[in-house]
Amino acid sequence: MGIVEKPEKKKLRTGFTTGTSATAGAMAALLSIIKQTKIESVEVKLPKGSFIKIPIHLCKFEKIKARCSVIKDGGDDPDVTHGAEIIVDLSLTDKKTEIEIDGGEGVGIVTKPGLGLEINKAAINPVPKKMIKENLTELAGNLLLEKGIKVIISVPKGKELGPKTDNPRIGILHGISILGTSGIVIPFSTASYAASIRQNLDVAIAMGNDTVVLTTGGRSEDFAKKIIDLPDHCFVQMGDFSGYTIQQCSKKNIKKAYVVGFIGKLAKMAAGVKQTHVKGSKVDMKFLSKLAGNCGANKTIIEKIQKANTARHVSEIIRENEITGFFEQICDETNKHMKKHSEEKVSLEVILFDFDGNILARKS
Repeated sequence: MGIVEKPEKKKLRTGFTTGTSATAGAMAALLSIIKQTKIESVEVKLPKGSFIKIPIHLCKFEKIKARCSVIKDGGDDPDVTHGAEIIVDLSLTDKKTEIEIDGGEGVGIVTKPGLGLEINKAAINPVPKKMIKENLTELAGNLLLEKGIKVIISVPKGKELGPKTDNPRIGILHGISILGTSGIVIPFSTASYAASIRQNLDVAIAMGNDTVVLTTGGRSEDFAKKIIDLPDHCFVQMGDFSGYTIQQCSKKNIKKAYVVGFIGKLAKMAAGVKQTHVKGSKVDMKFLSKLAGNCGANKTIIEKIQKANTARHVSEIIRENEITGFFEQICDETNKHMKKHSEEKVSLEVILFDFDGNILARKS
C-alpha cells in the first residue's frame, strides 16, 4: 500500500504595515526629486535591520516636491487597511537638517491620553516616524546639510476606514493610524492583537478609569453597553485572549473588570482555557455535562449534552429541559479561573448573555 502524503500546509503570506507603506512613499518621493525620474520600487530598511522591496503605485515629481503612493498590502492578514492607498507629499524646506512628519486627510487625530502620542496631533506612531527619518536620512546624504524635508502622509479612504478599527474607542478620530512595530504584518498576528488590548487599557487608565468591561467581541460589547454605564474607552474587546487580558488588568492596577460574553467562549473560560480561539480549543462537553449533573439533570439530558454539537446547542438543551442553576455555574467557574489568572487582584463580575442580549446569568 502506498504512503498517502499529507498535503503541504500553505504558508500564509506576510504583508507590510501602514508605517512601511508611508516610509516607501516618502523614499520614492525624495528619490524622484533627487534623480528627477519616476521611481518604480524602493528597498525599505525595517526596524530590525532587514530590507523589504515595496512597489510604488503613483509617482509625480517637480524640482523640490513630489507625491508618491503605495497600496498597503496586509498579506494574508484580514486587515481593514489592506488595499488602501497611502499617499506621501514630500517637499524640500529651508529648515536645514530637519525632517518634519505630519498627517493629512484620512490620518486620525489623537484626542485621548495613554497612547504615547501627542494630543491633537496626527496618529503616527513612533516606530514609523523613526523608520521614515532613518530611511530618508540615508537617502538624502549631504542634501540634509542644506535643506530640510517635510513629509505629509494622507490616506484618501482613511475617514471611512477609521471607524472599522479600534481607533474611535481609544480616541483617534477622523481616520486611521500609521502603525507598525516591525514593519511587516504577520498573518493573524497575536502580537498586534495583544498590543491593541494593552493600548486600550492604557487609554482607560490615562482617562482616570479603573473599571473596564472585557467582552469577547462586537455583539457582546453592544449588549454590555446597554447595561453598563461607562465611557467607550472602558470597553475592551479581548477576543480569545481572556487569560492575557485579565493578567494585563492586574499588572496595570485595574480595580474591577466585567467579563461579558456568550455561552461558546464562556464555556471554554469556565473550563480554565486561557486562549479560546476556535481552532485552539474545543468546548469540553464532558465538563458541561458535569455542570448539568450538578444541577440535577437526568442521565438522558447528560448524554444529550455529551453528544451536543456546540455550546449553543447545549444552552438550548438546558433551556428546553428547564435545568436551573446551569448558567450561574458557568459564570461562577469563569469567575474562579479569571480571578486566578489575575492573582486575585481584580474584582470581577461575569455576565452571560443569550444571543438576543438577554442576561442568562451574572455572578460577582
